[in-house]
Amino acid sequence: MTSATHTRSSAAAQAVSAVRFLVGVDGGGTGTRLRLTGIDGRLLGQGDSGPSALAQGVEQAWAHIQLALQQACQQAGIASLDLSECAIGLGLSGAGLTDAVAEFIATQPGYAHVKLDNDGYTTVLGAHAGQPGAVIASGTGSVGEAVRRDGSRVCIGGWGWVIGDEGSGAWLGQKAMRHAHQALDGRAESGPLARAIWAKCGRDRETLLAWCASAGQHGYAGLAPLVFEHADTDPAAQTFVNEAVAELEKLAAALDPSGDLPMALCGSIALRLGPLFSPSLRQRCVPPQGDSAAGALLMIRRAISEMGRP
Repeated sequence: MTSATHTRSSAAAQAVSAVRFLVGVDGGGTGTRLRLTGIDGRLLGQGDSGPSALAQGVEQAWAHIQLALQQACQQAGIASLDLSECAIGLGLSGAGLTDAVAEFIATQPGYAHVKLDNDGYTTVLGAHAGQPGAVIASGTGSVGEAVRRDGSRVCIGGWGWVIGDEGSGAWLGQKAMRHAHQALDGRAESGPLARAIWAKCGRDRETLLAWCASAGQHGYAGLAPLVFEHADTDPAAQTFVNEAVAELEKLAAALDPSGDLPMALCGSIALRLGPLFSPSLRQRCVPPQGDSAAGALLMIRRAISEMGRP
């Protein structure tokens, strides 16, 4: 977990005193979601644009953040926004990449104050309105994050789809494709799930190999709905669903061994698997109070408050 803070000048408090607007950003590998508020917290506008994950490039990240801000300004009726009057909080995928973070901060386009952290942390802040709590996030990928009652932070999983992200959409899709390979070979039964994979991705060895070579994380995650669709009729699909539940429950146990924290579920896969969790875990699950962009706004508000801005 990485946190980075930057001010435009050494007179940080003076810069913050001029802030009139707050910007909260949730940025990942598929898109950027941004909210613009007044210093009083009143929502002025929102914007969406392309990915701003730092692993995909700092220049792209800033370009998409600024594009989303332009949309928010248009909603707010603000023709020209002076960035020196704005403080921005960002929850971005890839905020643990030291070199990318340094470049991102060094090339920021003129905000009075920048507060950057990973999107898992801002998701926890948003889900529990800044109070102690945990989040299991599983969509394309998976990760668990928590802020414990002593104020400490913990991140579990999130090692990436190639080697980790257990219980995620990409992980389920890989399992489904592996099963389809084995069924084509005659090493597994060619049930409804295998046939569905063949229909979507190819019915022969060469076509399946070509599909796998170009699929990437999102391609595999796109197979996850087939696992759920055939779970009632295909034992292999049901097994994969059960394994995903077990993996997310392991995340929850590692996040909060005492079972004391409220747990929010985020992402399409987590929400779909939540009803299958053990009764004790289901009892701890609460609806998220806000999203990652809300958490980013809370984070930047706290940061400028600590610097003397009310």
